[in-house]
Amino acid sequence: MRSHQNLISIMSNRLSKNLLIALMSASLLLTVGCSTPRTKPASVTDRTSALPEPTPPAPPGYYRVKKGDTLARIALDHGQAPRDVAQWNLAANPSFNPNVIEVDDLVLIRAPAGLKSAKVADKKPAVDKADTPAPAPEVLKPEVVAEPGIRLSSPAKGKITQEFNETNKGIDIAGKVGEPVLAASEGKVVYAGNSLRGYGNLVIIKHDNTYLTAYAHNSKLLVKEGDAVRKGQKIAEMGDTDATSPKLHFELRVNGKPVNPTPYLQ
Repeated sequence: MRSHQNLISIMSNRLSKNLLIALMSASLLLTVGCSTPRTKPASVTDRTSALPEPTPPAPPGYYRVKKGDTLARIALDHGQAPRDVAQWNLAANPSFNPNVIEVDDLVLIRAPAGLKSAKVADKKPAVDKADTPAPAPEVLKPEVVAEPGIRLSSPAKGKITQEFNETNKGIDIAGKVGEPVLAASEGKVVYAGNSLRGYGNLVIIKHDNTYLTAYAHNSKLLVKEGDAVRKGQKIAEMGDTDATSPKLHFELRVNGKPVNPTPYLQ
């Protein structure tokens, strides 16, 4: 019995020592852990400032192409003939393709200096009179620019169903398919086609260096590019191409800027 008690005492002592060692080890680990300096958090790189640089503005005389643009649209918006714009850009860059323009391309919208050659005066037979003064050199006349207040005749008979506003750059005149569309003033046809989205079959007439008129949604075009037209001449037949109902969409551009044509109609 006594030996049994001694055994229990020995085992208790050993357990006490082992428990004490375990507690001391845990305390030591906690102390080391607390005394170890914390590492710095990982740095965060702010990439919001690394945005692409903004596209620089187009130089004077140029236009920078945007999504959805066509050469005809660019020409119309700047009061130019599409053919002229194409020729200017081909002269400046022989690889220019008027049918393929990409976003951010630069397009010439003004005639480059020296592109137009001066006309050579017809030679006249020599005059024997010695006292006859030499003819003055021919002075090239500047291109005609119409005075403000051009008067336009109505391009179609019918009721105006939509007035000029910020989204509608002209007026809409209701009618029936096949009704005549008339030139509002004399001028030259600079565009006749359907490549401008939203305009359908379109005619654009240039009256001078200031004024353009546009006639949209026609069912049939009766003129072609380069034709000279007189005021009141039938140039197309009303239709509903790129429209929900038969109508004429009529625009007046002054130096390329759309303006309300109603005050100009006689």
